[in-house]
Amino acid sequence: MIRAVGVGPGDPDLLTVKAWKLIEAADVVVGFASVLGVVRDVVKGRTVTLTYANQVDALAEVAAAHRAGDRCVVCFMGDPNFSGYQLLERVEQACGERIEIVPGVSAAQIAACRARTPFDTTAFVSFHKRGDLERDMTYLREAVRGGRAAIVIPRPWDFMPEAIAGFLIAQKIPPRTAVTVFERLTTEETEWHGTLEDLSAGVHRERFSDMSILVVRACGGPAERHRGAGPEIGGLP
Repeated sequence: MIRAVGVGPGDPDLLTVKAWKLIEAADVVVGFASVLGVVRDVVKGRTVTLTYANQVDALAEVAAAHRAGDRCVVCFMGDPNFSGYQLLERVEQACGERIEIVPGVSAAQIAACRARTPFDTTAFVSFHKRGDLERDMTYLREAVRGGRAAIVIPRPWDFMPEAIAGFLIAQKIPPRTAVTVFERLTTEETEWHGTLEDLSAGVHRERFSDMSILVVRACGGPAERHRGAGPEIGGLP
């Protein structure tokens, strides 16, 4: 059996018990270097490190190990269901079968907690994928226009928080809509608070990293009414 396992957003304490047991018992543990770094103290078997250049050959190696009877775990940062499906599909294609998904804690969940943004009134959008983003951009625009908050994972490096803010302003979203950008959640956390206008204009510090996640505050509508008197994202200390 090959399993796709979410390892959490970076803090080893957020690795689930099930994920820990599966990784510890695995003969082969697979993932990008940054992901394997989260579980390096748990791994007992051998590791296969993925890069964007070696994925085809590396996954073929994993598929061969699986067919030979090795227990294989493919590690995903956060939760495989958040921005992980392109890699998941490549693993399944290499192995020729559907694999089990073991969910984990995602950065989106942590961002929702930090920003006091309930999932039931918030749109989640991930641009962290290859290919055309038009469908996702349309979904984000319509969600924010409809009064929902949004948790957004940018795409390094061509659709980062600044570009997303500029897109929303161009789509007639109020420039003074409050936003927060979190970076490296649960590890070396930083956060920036401002407006779409500020973010688009680049009034923040140096450019954000590839470990950033954007929260767009609901600007009226049903999501805002649902929040009641909760704290304003832009007003957090």
